[in-house]
Amino acid sequence: MAKNTRTLTLITVLVLLIIVGAFAYHRLGGEAAPQNDNPAKQNSGQVENGRKKAPDFTVVDVNGKNVSLSKLFGKPMVLNFWASWCPPCRGEMPEFNKVYGSVGSQVTFVMVDLTDGRRETKESGMRFIKEQDFSFPVYFDTKQDAATQYAVGAIPTTIFIDRDGNIVKELQGAIDEGTLLQQIELLK
Repeated sequence: MAKNTRTLTLITVLVLLIIVGAFAYHRLGGEAAPQNDNPAKQNSGQVENGRKKAPDFTVVDVNGKNVSLSKLFGKPMVLNFWASWCPPCRGEMPEFNKVYGSVGSQVTFVMVDLTDGRRETKESGMRFIKEQDFSFPVYFDTKQDAATQYAVGAIPTTIFIDRDGNIVKELQGAIDEGTLLQQIELLK
């Protein structure tokens, strides 16, 4: 009888831990995600030739200069949202750097560090890039403009944009070199 009581107590404790964990996960995830009723769907409502126009945003480059996405159109584009604290982001970054080294002259890479000023700062992002010796261009979303325009709720997120500024494909989660090259090939 005592053994059954212990088993029942253990099961109850485990169920409560799962419920608390799920609640905490959703609560903390809600803080990190932009609260904007998915503006990427609203803002990119313009459709040309069956493709959605990529919403414009302004970020800051490593020198502190404002850069608008629309000013970078003209070549196929890889737009990647990341943060230095994100393990899947850290895992895919060497793949992006390798591909950038081989096709960076033909494709515009826009590597956007989601700097919220708390968990991720411009300084922590720059330190990570420097430590890893990455050569792709890095931009900082210090005002959360890019994250809001694209309703980024999970990182890493990679968006492939054609030379005319149309969204071709969006992938959430870490991607490898082969997937990156395959998607770039579809942009040409």
